[in-house]
Amino acid sequence: MAIFYWVIGAVVIFFFFAGIRIVRPVERGLIERLGRYKRFATPGFNWIIPIIDRMIKINITERMVNAEPQEIITKDKLNARVDAQVYFKVKDNENSVKDSQYNVNSYEDQIVSLARTTLRNIIGTLSLNDANSGRDKINQELMGTLLKETKSWGIDVVRTELKEIDPPKDVQETMNKVVKAENEKIAAVDYATATETRADGERRAAIKMAEGASKAVEIEAKAKAEAIRLVNESADKYFKGNAQLLKKYEVTEASLKDNAKIILTEKGIQPVIIFGDEKVVPLNIKKGKE
Repeated sequence: MAIFYWVIGAVVIFFFFAGIRIVRPVERGLIERLGRYKRFATPGFNWIIPIIDRMIKINITERMVNAEPQEIITKDKLNARVDAQVYFKVKDNENSVKDSQYNVNSYEDQIVSLARTTLRNIIGTLSLNDANSGRDKINQELMGTLLKETKSWGIDVVRTELKEIDPPKDVQETMNKVVKAENEKIAAVDYATATETRADGERRAAIKMAEGASKAVEIEAKAKAEAIRLVNESADKYFKGNAQLLKKYEVTEASLKDNAKIILTEKGIQPVIIFGDEKVVPLNIKKGKE
């Protein structure tokens, strides 16, 4: 009997430990009993009945799937190699976790297939140039379609990224030449504008210098004219009368040297000089001056 109890105890202990399930914080669990959904398992310790129950663990962290490169014909009949990535995660509530398992078969594969189909539909309506320049628009349309189509899958599409849109090699070379020509054109226009601006600046500077030189000449001429005027006024005021008086003095001195006579009249105090008996020369000499 003791051995029997030991056997029973060992079976019970084994049975207990066999039913222990630990759910991590990044996971949620679905417990099924005999193929039917039983209950929802949250992070931490969980126990199921071995053999009868089964736990399905679902990762709820954000994940990425690659839509895989594919050849897509654009609106302008060019083949473009397109690749995209989709970021998603399973919502952590019970209904969403159940939907991710019971409403769709392998949601990761389904997302890849749906993303590839959506990309073909979107890029097929665009030219290659529009597809290259409208990456943000393509991403938005792709994400909108995925959100709509996966609404019942219990997942949340976080974002989509268009990795590449590569045209055929010959088309790429032509596009590179066009871009190069456009860049050279822009550079030439910028250089011409800069040259024109510099020339205009030099012209304005030359005009300013010429105006300054002309102004300097004008000012110098006015200064010289003013100096001449002042000299003339000074000569008229101070030199002309004195020069006449000096000349009279010289005449008087010459007369005295020739023994001329000097007579003082009563009319004022104006002396006169008599040269012999022939001629009288009046002298305008003011009183008090020699």
